[in-house]
Amino acid sequence: MNGQRRGVLIAGPTASGKSALALARAWQGHGVIVNADAMQVYDTLRIVTARPSAEDEALAEHRLYGEVPAGHRFSTGGYLAMVNAVLGSVDPDREVIFVGGTGLYFDALTKGFADVPAVPEAVTLEVQQEIQVLDEAGRMALLQAEDPETAERLKVADPQRVIRALAVKRATGRKLSQFQGDPQPALLDNWDIERIVLAPDREVLRARIARRFEAMFENGAVEEVEALLAQKLDPALPAMKAIGVPEIAGWLAGSCSREEAIALATIATHQYAKRQRTWFRNRMGDWPRLGLEGRALPTT
Repeated sequence: MNGQRRGVLIAGPTASGKSALALARAWQGHGVIVNADAMQVYDTLRIVTARPSAEDEALAEHRLYGEVPAGHRFSTGGYLAMVNAVLGSVDPDREVIFVGGTGLYFDALTKGFADVPAVPEAVTLEVQQEIQVLDEAGRMALLQAEDPETAERLKVADPQRVIRALAVKRATGRKLSQFQGDPQPALLDNWDIERIVLAPDREVLRARIARRFEAMFENGAVEEVEALLAQKLDPALPAMKAIGVPEIAGWLAGSCSREEAIALATIATHQYAKRQRTWFRNRMGDWPRLGLEGRALPTT
């Protein structure tokens, strides 16, 4: 050790093999795997969100998977607080491997995070109702009108991030971009960090996504969604919007066939992977790329 803690950051689109790579690294070096995926923090949905299996968890220590009740609205600030607690409990000589597909989490870990005041739930719900009838262009136009700096930075009007920015503006009177101009120090400051983005061929990724959801449907995803629906949660909660939940819920309600549910979930996953790739290209362009087989790719 040179006095610095050692960390590995493994990012990539859904179904790109991130968890397998993290497990191999942790198993070989007695490292600790820390979740950096906003959906995998929730309980109830191990299969739907492709969390590591119990068998994988037995091979290496995994933290922050399935620890947040599905009925909660989890924030990046909450994530960082939990990570900070984890880091305090891990032997500093052990390598910590952060793995996931949520770019904002990686940004917060390495660049710091704005200390934004809590927003009342009623304000967030009001914004959700307002934007649910808008397409991407409409969401972006609304955000540009109220927080043009955040709109310029987002590039893509992801609904959850638009909701967040608008809710902060309306609840505090200040733009989210103003809070972000004065971020808290990054948790991984002064760490020895290795950065990796998995970037498989798009057609290979499409095939993996198609196989993955078919397997999920066969191996317990339906039962997980039934258990989630039994909790009678607010449909606007993030866990209720996890890819696979609305589609399986529609099949259970008789509004679509099994094949249609799988097709819809697969399409939604492709769209999500595209948004992830866009984030990684725009915000992690200098991170080394690896293909599915662990081969190095040119940095773009």
